[in-house]
Amino acid sequence: MKAEEMWNKYCKDPSISYDTWSFGGDPDHLAKLVAEGIKTATCSAYIFYELENEKLPEEGEYSVILDSQDEAVCIIKTTRVYIETYHNVSEQHAYKEGEGKRTLEEWRKIHEKFFTEELKSVNLEFNEDMKLVCEEFEVVYQ
Repeated sequence: MKAEEMWNKYCKDPSISYDTWSFGGDPDHLAKLVAEGIKTATCSAYIFYELENEKLPEEGEYSVILDSQDEAVCIIKTTRVYIETYHNVSEQHAYKEGEGKRTLEEWRKIHEKFFTEELKSVNLEFNEDMKLVCEEFEVVYQ
């Protein structure tokens, strides 16, 4: 199912907007974790919002989560957004991201690798003081 089709099944109010996106790294696996209610948080590098002049996510916004084939998996509603440095990400946030053993140690291992690769695309290097946009969300439709 395409994003627009899923959105129209969920919401009949044309004044309510939504975004569509897929997770980096392993979009299919991460979207599945969201749909199963295991993954209830994510984060992204703040620098990309600056470089792309993109607005930060906000509480109350809706997103249709896509898989690697751009098929809609579910709709989420953002419940919390905050900025945190990589080295200050909490165990609670790591757990909510739902990956692997859900520990802070494993979160750091996975995300250092991910951000190192992502930052290379703009000729920047990973460092533990980098700012992250942390988001929490809930599934509202699937």
